[in-house]
Amino acid sequence: MVAAVCSLAFLAYPGTAVNPFLGAAVVTALVLVVAAADALVGTAPGLFEIQRRHPPVVVAGREAELRWTVRSGAARRVVLEVADSPAPSLRARSRRFRVVIPRNSVANVTTTFEPMRRGHFVLDRVALRIHGRLGLGARQREVPLRTELRVHPPFRSAREAELRIRRARILEVGTRSARGLGGGTEFEQLREYGPDDEFRRIDWTATARVGKPVVRTYRAERNQRVLVLLDNGRVMAGRVGGVPRVEHAMDAAMMLTAVATRLGDRCGMVAFDTEVRSVVPPARRSDQLARVTEAMYALEPALSESDYSGAFTEVVSRFRRRAMLVVVSDLLEQAVTDSLVPALPLITRTHLVVVAGVTDPAVDAWARGPVADDDEVFRRVAAVRALQTRRRAAAQLSALGAIVIDAPPGRLAVDLADAYLQVKTTGRL
Repeated sequence: MVAAVCSLAFLAYPGTAVNPFLGAAVVTALVLVVAAADALVGTAPGLFEIQRRHPPVVVAGREAELRWTVRSGAARRVVLEVADSPAPSLRARSRRFRVVIPRNSVANVTTTFEPMRRGHFVLDRVALRIHGRLGLGARQREVPLRTELRVHPPFRSAREAELRIRRARILEVGTRSARGLGGGTEFEQLREYGPDDEFRRIDWTATARVGKPVVRTYRAERNQRVLVLLDNGRVMAGRVGGVPRVEHAMDAAMMLTAVATRLGDRCGMVAFDTEVRSVVPPARRSDQLARVTEAMYALEPALSESDYSGAFTEVVSRFRRRAMLVVVSDLLEQAVTDSLVPALPLITRTHLVVVAGVTDPAVDAWARGPVADDDEVFRRVAAVRALQTRRRAAAQLSALGAIVIDAPPGRLAVDLADAYLQVKTTGRL
């Protein structure tokens, strides 16, 4: 820039003794030499140490902090520019910064980022540019700096999960509600008969012993097993409500894990497509939700159909004790008829099976909406047929003994949690 300005000035006021173009070239060369010398005699990049800090795990859609610390070993004040390499989907507010570091000192720079999508990210390098004393030249160097970041899917149904946990505990502990349910299969206690108790719950032996009516109370059994089978095949790549189907399935898996473990049951997860990708055995641990989330956060749907038979065979061999198996997939008739229905008897012999999918509200709207032209007629016919095929697929699964849930976005996880609570209340597991 300085060379260009000097050259233009020389051309504008050339004088008479020297060829103006030759003079401009000489000035440009001199300035470039000075700039190069300024860069060469400047501070060496090796005198700087840089660190990058961020949380190892963040949640998609939530803001987190990204911090750089630059330590200078130079014996003078230095102007330094740093360019980092976060992926665009991490949405860092700033990837470049300029900092003035006093001699033998440390500078800290902080920004924020908000990941757009889940997955595993590697930040592997930064570029340093050190300006010379005169500010005419600079030395630049790429520095390897590897940090890894895991972006987990958001738990969209967390609030609904907490509401259901509270409600289930109230129904279990609250006397009036517990008596009204009439559910639960595990004996809890004997207590005095009350006006809201059912007559059939009177324990006549205990009543005769104490001389006044006594009833038996029950609670839902604990330490039962719930296993989410998460389909990671081609059908789960499509988006519903702007979110991939597989992420609706992840939200459902997190919901069931949170509710079941907090209510004293064991919950786990198996993710599969053409093969089993990850397994989290059912457990009742305080960190089970984190373990399930960690096991599925980096899943990307396969480009081929899932092998239900292979996945179910492995599940049966690993988990022999009766459990509630929740298969989260998509209720496409062809996939259900060709793959899921033939494989379902492998797990219905021993386990209580729930098959769940997320339906597209747009298709439902097209099937019910007004028709104004030929294009809308064709779209409505296609939508009606799509809904009919889903109903036929659900009917096939129900005929094999599965509980079927086909819910819109935002309801899949909630409806699955309600189905789980209903199963516990009625003692079906």
